Amino acid sequence: MDLLRAAIIGPKGTPYHDGLFFFDVHIPSAYPSGPPLVYYHSGGLRINPNLYENGRVCLSLLGTWDGRGCEKWNPAQSTMLQVLVSIQALILNEKPYYNEPGYESFATTPNGQLLALKYNDDTFLYSCRTMLYSLRRPPEHFADLVAGHFRVHGHTILAACKHYMAGNDIGSVVPEEEEESASRSAPKAKPGVIRTIPLNRRYAGSFDTSLKVLYEDLLMEFNVKGADTRKFMIEKLKKDQPAGT
Repeated sequence: MDLLRAAIIGPKGTPYHDGLFFFDVHIPSAYPSGPPLVYYHSGGLRINPNLYENGRVCLSLLGTWDGRGCEKWNPAQSTMLQVLVSIQALILNEKPYYNEPGYESFATTPNGQLLALKYNDDTFLYSCRTMLYSLRRPPEHFADLVAGHFRVHGHTILAACKHYMAGNDIGSVVPEEEEESASRSAPKAKPGVIRTIPLNRRYAGSFDTSLKVLYEDLLMEFNVKGADTRKFMIEKLKKDQPAGT
């Protein structure tokens, strides 16, 4: 086999949590002497400094970014599994803002931390748009996987959206009662930070406005796919009900 497609689930505790991200992998004739070629299905969205709109994946292991020692492809040790795990753990991480070259040096500064939080806000919005893109235009032969994934995780994603609209940090733990219908087999979320948001953190409510629109779209899509949306649909019906009825 010289061509395969991989679906990576966004890790808990990150702005990518519960999302589905698709990658096409070409195994060249020189493999394993050289690394595979990896293409990301971006849907035209830049969700990470290492993942480009044109599908380019920047990773030292792939030879698409500078690296030293064990960061680079080693024909005797490197594997396809290592590539996929690296994408999930090193690229789809808790603070992707610091993936940008040179930005890690700002991690200990107040402004750098604020920018990282703002980047997480934007990234979660892109992740939600990626979910909608996958639901509406699933990769060939992966429609059942996409539908099944969001059927299981839809409730958790919607609960997280409401949690974030309430002012909590992206990736922070959603209260247990909000995830009562989540799959027992789903990985437990990492502890997150819940704190008061600085007034200049989320600009003029743009995050909330955008997320509210995405939440409504996701609710409808998840409902069609058979996810546990009953609680959220009831809330929507009550909200949409004319006053005095």
